[in-house]
Amino acid sequence: MFSFDDASKYGKDAMENMLKSYSAMAQGMQTLTTEASDYSKKSYEENAAVIEQLFGAKTLEKAFEIQSEYAKNSYEGFVAQATKMSEIYADAARNAYKPYEAAVAAPAPAPAAKKGS
Repeated sequence: MFSFDDASKYGKDAMENMLKSYSAMAQGMQTLTTEASDYSKKSYEENAAVIEQLFGAKTLEKAFEIQSEYAKNSYEGFVAQATKMSEIYADAARNAYKPYEAAVAAPAPAPAAKKGS
């Protein structure tokens, strides 16, 4: 039979799992924020360097070469960063779900038999 003690235990377990899950998700979001901030800073610095190179270009061909190289590097950097961010999202989701794995895998308590059956 399902008792108040069982209900209290299940409630406590659910609360602990929820707090662990929220903590894991918060850590994941913090990692994402740091990563995005670092990428933005790096991107800004690269942009500033390319602008300096463009202003220093003596010919139109050299300016086009600088711009083409920047576009190529920028695209490759974005794809790498997007891949990295998606891995961080996936890890955060996995870590947030971990506390619930045991609860989901455990069988549900059997319903109490009715008296007189």
